[in-house]
This record gives sequence, C-alpha cells and structure tokens, in this order.
Amino acid sequence: MIRFAIALVALPALLGAQSLTQLELTGVEAETVTYRGASGIRLMEKAGNTADAFATIRQMKFHNGTIDVDVAGRPARGAAESARGFIGIAFRISNGKFECIYVRPTNARAADQLRRNHATQYVSFPEWPWERLRRETPGVYESYADMVAGEWTHLRIVVSGREASLYVGNASQPCLLVYDLKLGDATGGVALWIGPGTEGYFRNLTVRPATPSS
Repeated sequence: MIRFAIALVALPALLGAQSLTQLELTGVEAETVTYRGASGIRLMEKAGNTADAFATIRQMKFHNGTIDVDVAGRPARGAAESARGFIGIAFRISNGKFECIYVRPTNARAADQLRRNHATQYVSFPEWPWERLRRETPGVYESYADMVAGEWTHLRIVVSGREASLYVGNASQPCLLVYDLKLGDATGGVALWIGPGTEGYFRNLTVRPATPSS
C-alpha cells in the first residue's frame, strides 16, 4: 500500500496502477508489483540513463516534518560491481536541486568495516554529491545501520529547518544526523529515489508536515 499525505489533507490509499498516476518519472521506469508478500512500486533506471533517477510525488510540497517509507534495494541484474542497491528519498526538490538521504544495503553486512560505515548517506544535488562530501568531510555525512539487501527496511527522515535525521528499522535513535542541509531552510517536492544499478521497491510512503508551534 502507498499512502500519501500533503499538508493536513490525506490522499486516499492507492493500490495497483492507480498509484502510478501520482508519480512524475525522471530517468526511471515504474510499475506496481507484489514483492516479498507486499504491494509496492518497483523503480528501475531507464536504459541509458546517466542522470538522476527518481519518481516525484505530484502536487506535494514539503518543508519540515517526517517522511516514513519502507524500501527494499538491491543491485540490478547486470549492474556494475560498484552497485550497492542505493535507495532512499529526495526532498525539498526545486529548480533542479534537492536534498537526498539514502542507504546502501549491501554495505551494511559487508566483511569490510569501512564499507559498513558507508551504509547510509546524505547528499545534496547537484553541488554536493557523495564523492565531494566524503573527500572534504570524511565520515560526517555517512554512517552505519543494519539492513539486508533486497529485504524490506523502514526509513524515517525527520526534517526541521537546516537539520535532518535518519532512523532505520525500529530504532529509537537516529543513525545519521545532518546539521547543515546544503539548500538551507527550503521547501520543495518529495520523490522516491534510486541510484545507479539499483532495483528498488517502495511501499507505505507517508509524509507528515511538522505541527506549527503554538
């Protein structure tokens, strides 16, 4: 089941092909599927895509609040060795720029500790890709979290002003803290996001705006 909420109005729960009408596709192909016993949306990169790959939720603007989603990411058949099953959420999308928090599922249980430390990631496109962040501020925008490639994993992203935090699974504490979102205190769209060589699945997306202070 895919659930969308915008402002204080919840859109109806959507199933089947009707869900796809809520998505604007960029560099991806989408279909509704049953995966590991649950209904969801499958995203794959379009053949020859060399740019960003995501599916934007139509008519949704997001500033501060909480984004919950279940994801399952794994390297696609024939993907390069560097593929990690990159999957996550892009937010505050506007004028070709966006923030993004994602996971690398195959890193989480790697035998290499350094790879494990790269299981989660914050980036800001196009000026702050992971390569630049890792080079200039190693370890600051990445962290470890346990997950299994290809299995459903719950992600919760909490955004407030210039700050964001990521919770993985049923964790009560965030595994990744960002105190300087590169686009500042911005507003924009929300999208389901996959990285190169990923076969990605999404379900149970809920976007809740922050409650205004009294």
